[in-house]
Amino acid sequence: MRAVHNVNDLQKALESAELIGLVPTMGALHAGHENLIETARRECRTIVVSIFVNPIQFGPGEDYSQYPRTLERDLEACARRGADLVFVPSVEEMYPLPQLTFVEVTRISEHLCGKFRPGHFRGVATVVLKLLNIVQPQRAYFGEKDMQQLQVIRRMVLDLNVPVTIVGVPTVRDPDGLALSSRNKYLSEEERRAAPALYQALQAAARRIKEGERDVTKARTAALEILEKHPLVRVEYLEVVDPDELAPVSTIGSSVRIAVAIWVGRTRLIDNVFVNAG
Repeated sequence: MRAVHNVNDLQKALESAELIGLVPTMGALHAGHENLIETARRECRTIVVSIFVNPIQFGPGEDYSQYPRTLERDLEACARRGADLVFVPSVEEMYPLPQLTFVEVTRISEHLCGKFRPGHFRGVATVVLKLLNIVQPQRAYFGEKDMQQLQVIRRMVLDLNVPVTIVGVPTVRDPDGLALSSRNKYLSEEERRAAPALYQALQAAARRIKEGERDVTKARTAALEILEKHPLVRVEYLEVVDPDELAPVSTIGSSVRIAVAIWVGRTRLIDNVFVNAG
């Protein structure tokens, strides 16, 4: 495995590569990221992992400067899971000039996290398009925990005719149900004990829907009742949405996705589940 820090060296290393799989990350890798790399390894010939904490997707007051950076451990994980190249650019390498061009996917980015993090998905779509242009992979891998990000990227490559297949990979969870996230490192022991309420709430709402509930308010209430039992938890949003554009629905049809963002202390966590309502 080789770590590369600039675009020219990376593209030179990929000149004769076949069936490239790209795994974009911001580092602080965990088992969820490793699952993305393993999935790419099974499906592609050449695996590129990018590690870049992207400043333009963080808003004022967010955790860009505090975001965990564990490069040495990340490189070990990439080697262990079979990556061929790890692209570790600096901010100056990715943005050598003041950025004047951005990618904005409307509608899908306007609900859920987009409502509370203005500009976030514009920053995500812009950096992902840059990485796709730099690496030119045939397949790119993203976790389903960040479902809104995944749907934004899927629509971007469709609308802009980017020749890549976007692969969503199921969420990896701890035994108590908490979705793996780099931000879990922020949690204190007490907060970590409260955090599984996030998944428990999603499961409660999903269970009600599978049992035949079609009233969105009642399904949401089943989830909110669980979260409200935890004094360390503050709900940012909990919505029942359509699976594609992630817009909140008024009635539950054949399938929906339940999406939630909470604060546990000073840490923001997100999760979602797909529900086939039959």
